[in-house]
Amino acid sequence: MSENPRVAVVTGGSRGIGRAAAQRLAADGQSVVVGYASAEAEAKATVAAIEAAGGTAAAARVEVGDADSVRALFDTAEERFGGVDVVVNAAGIMRLSPVADLDLADLERVHRVNVHGAFAVSREAARRLRPGGALIHFSTSVTRTLQPAYAAYAASKAAVEALVPILAKELRGRDITVNAVAPGPTATAMFLDGKSEDLVREITGRIPMGRLGEPADIAEVVAALAGPVRWVNGQTVMVNGGMV
Repeated sequence: MSENPRVAVVTGGSRGIGRAAAQRLAADGQSVVVGYASAEAEAKATVAAIEAAGGTAAAARVEVGDADSVRALFDTAEERFGGVDVVVNAAGIMRLSPVADLDLADLERVHRVNVHGAFAVSREAARRLRPGGALIHFSTSVTRTLQPAYAAYAASKAAVEALVPILAKELRGRDITVNAVAPGPTATAMFLDGKSEDLVREITGRIPMGRLGEPADIAEVVAALAGPVRWVNGQTVMVNGGMV
């Protein structure tokens, strides 16, 4: 590890893709603040795994839809590690329903986390990221595949995709990149929840690579955007094994 490692904040870092991203960034030498909403035990386990591998990390609770909570998360990173260089906003929720049957309360919850949360994190990142920094949001490949029952989720992530290039332009001249990664079907609890084995096989059959993605596949791209890749900016990167 370098004498003054970069500092990363990862929301949704307690499980799934967020956890894989946190661990990969730590392996690359970054000090990581693992943000979690309710999974405190899992967040602490992520920190423990990072430390056991020789990295540096801390856990902090955050509700991304609450501006004060997001502000406190960044305060923690600055107080504990001296600043913020990378922000990975992996926090998100998904509710599936045909539009005709959609509970609008569910839509509001999705919007609160996925859209309002993205703006709250973006605002704080825009104010605090140091030169050479990177902000990485999460979208979804469903904004391209447009599967039935995914309207609320896909719409929330389409908002994120619109936010990314605009914020990149607003940060002109500060040497800060803003991008989104858009995973395809990935073997996480959120994706697999409620799906039959037959449905998972059918979905897998639409991926040219012949398998579901793994959290580590997505973390690989996050790590590149968070580190050496500087000439990709204002983009949404599809990370889905070629699924269309």
